[in-house]
Formats: sequence, C-alpha cells, structure tokens
Amino acid sequence: MSWRDWVRTVEIEPSLYAADFSRLGEQIGTLLRAGVRIFHFDVGDGHFVPPVTIGPIVLKWISPMILEHEGAIDCHLMVENPERHFEAIREAGGSSVTFHYEACDDPQAIAELAREQGLGVGLAFNPETSPEDAASVADGFDLVLCMSIHPGYSGQQFMPEAIGRVRTMRGLLPPDVFVQVDGGVGPENVRELYRSGASLLVAGTSIFGREDLPRAYRRLVQALA
Repeated sequence: MSWRDWVRTVEIEPSLYAADFSRLGEQIGTLLRAGVRIFHFDVGDGHFVPPVTIGPIVLKWISPMILEHEGAIDCHLMVENPERHFEAIREAGGSSVTFHYEACDDPQAIAELAREQGLGVGLAFNPETSPEDAASVADGFDLVLCMSIHPGYSGQQFMPEAIGRVRTMRGLLPPDVFVQVDGGVGPENVRELYRSGASLLVAGTSIFGREDLPRAYRRLVQALA
C-alpha cells in the first residue's frame, strides 16, 4: 500500500513519542478501534536532535498490531545519515520514512535509497528553513513535513507562523504531494492548518495528554469539520 491508500482526505496521526510506554500496546489498540489509520513514530539519535528516542526494537513489537488493521507507521527520522536506518526500519515493519532537509546534502539520492527498501518517503524541514528551499528538492517525495516546533521534544508550543509556511508550501508542491504538520497541533489550530493545505496532522500531547484517548482523537477529527 502507499500514502494514497492510507489517507482519507485528511488524517490525524497520533505521535507515539507522547504515549505512555508502560501501556503502549493498549493505547495503540484503543486508538485503532477509534478509527486511527496512521501512527507517527519519532526516531531521535542524540545528534541531529538532543534526545535519543525510540527505534526499530520498539517498532518491531508494535508494527504487527497496526499493520494487521491495515494501518501504517510513519517513521520520522530526526537523525544524521538517515539512510543508515532504512533497512532496519523496513525490517521492523515501518511503512514510510521522513528525513530532514537539514540532515543531508542530496535529498533526492537519499529518497531513492528509501524507495529501494520499499518504503514511502517524506522530506521534513525545520522552522529555520524556508519552504522555498525545501520545495526545491521535494520532487518525487510522497509528503513534505513542515515542523511547527523545533524537533526533538514532545509538548512544545505551536509556532503560529507555521500556518503561513504551510500555505506557502502547499502552493509550491504538486497536488499529489501531501503537506504534513508536526508540533503543537491541537483543537485550536487543526482546522486552520487543514484549510491552509495540510492533510496530515501529527498530534502528540493533544491526544496522549488526555485521559480518554478516543475522545481526544475524535475531538480533533470533529474540529476539522
């Protein structure tokens, strides 16, 4: 399957980095039953971003549950030399990899290595990078991820200027490339982000920071209406 198969016009992607890891499988199951299609899986290496987060060992334990429900795992690689991780991500059950514009000299060549592993591929760019620079090398990618926080830590405040950056990026990309937003996404901004051109909306604390996960997820979905 591909991104075209996974996306139902717009998707709210729960970010597993914000989950309760003592109940990770339980929380994933709860959200699958609530209708989640795509889960966001953050990998940090302690170099490109300060924290070391989660990786293929965790991924291989949760991927069967998600894939059996015809879901997808969107792996956001906040790492240097992202190509070194593609094979392990694919073997652990990842569906797609997104790596950073700032982490490589030749994004097109790195994207081809991801395709060779049978993975979907996205290009992320940080708040300091202009949409024009990222879009100039985004040909052939499935999605472009506009960071609305500085990558690395969950729970940061949304940067309002990201809305304009999303709108600019949407205008620069062909219609078949999705725009994604990650960082501080919640009920107060999700609709404006969608109307600005984002169809993949990553939500961490606004879902996992709530006691009732299905209700938190549905609240975001309803805010899009």
